[in-house]
Amino acid sequence: MIETVISTLLSGIVLGALYALMASGLSMIWTTLGVFNFTHGALMMIGAFMAWTVSEAIGLGIYAGLVAGIGATALLGVIIEYMVIRPFHGRANMILITVMTTLAVMIILEKSAQMIWGPRLKQLPRLIEGDVSIFGAVISAHEALIVVLAPVILIALWVFATRTMVGRSLRAVGQNQDAAALLGINVPLTFAIAFGLGAALAGLTGVLLGGIRFVTPNLGVEPIIKAMTVVIFGGLGSLGATVGAAFVIGFAEAFLILVVGLYWTPFALFIGLILVLIFRPNGLFGRA
Repeated sequence: MIETVISTLLSGIVLGALYALMASGLSMIWTTLGVFNFTHGALMMIGAFMAWTVSEAIGLGIYAGLVAGIGATALLGVIIEYMVIRPFHGRANMILITVMTTLAVMIILEKSAQMIWGPRLKQLPRLIEGDVSIFGAVISAHEALIVVLAPVILIALWVFATRTMVGRSLRAVGQNQDAAALLGINVPLTFAIAFGLGAALAGLTGVLLGGIRFVTPNLGVEPIIKAMTVVIFGGLGSLGATVGAAFVIGFAEAFLILVVGLYWTPFALFIGLILVLIFRPNGLFGRA
């Protein structure tokens, strides 16, 4: 019984760490640009496929694949922002338009991945092989690395956002674009940086996820739903709220799988999300 509880807690920590990484990039783009990036899940998939290509097809190893996956998605994110987001800056219906354009790009990326890499399942090597035993419960060393790596990346992201000039520019643009421009901040460049950084986080998450799951063109479909759930659940516009919500949902999902089973867990999570939005419209940790 104790081992089961410990195993469930560890599963919740791993899920929370993954969800925090998934949602942090999505939250950053929303905070800066005010749009939901529906390509986020597809960028996770592209990052995983690029890592597989460099690591397995070319044979340079998983760490070279990790760098390639992050770099490719960061560049692709900047291109997406320039081509399908920037033309609609300032329009009254910008949010609706960008929902449609990013959904279209998501479909294009998924179909392109199927044409390039094919529909067959692919498996990324784990960043660290072996298992780790904690009080009798066993998780893979790769999952343990995710648990350690996620807080380091999130703290680095917080330091970047609060202690650097570029990070402060991102926050200023997110609060008031016109005032930021009057202060001399290059708003279009700031948008590109935010989108590129968010895409890089998506690519990193895709590579980490590819060491746990099979890599397919649909790899990012479920993660983007979870990431959006985390962002909305925690409260829009706050990295801390996003991280807190990620671990709440991670633990909730782990215990719900144990209690009600895998089939009913998504249903229970969405019921919880609806209840939070009814009683806390700004999210569980959000402010009015």
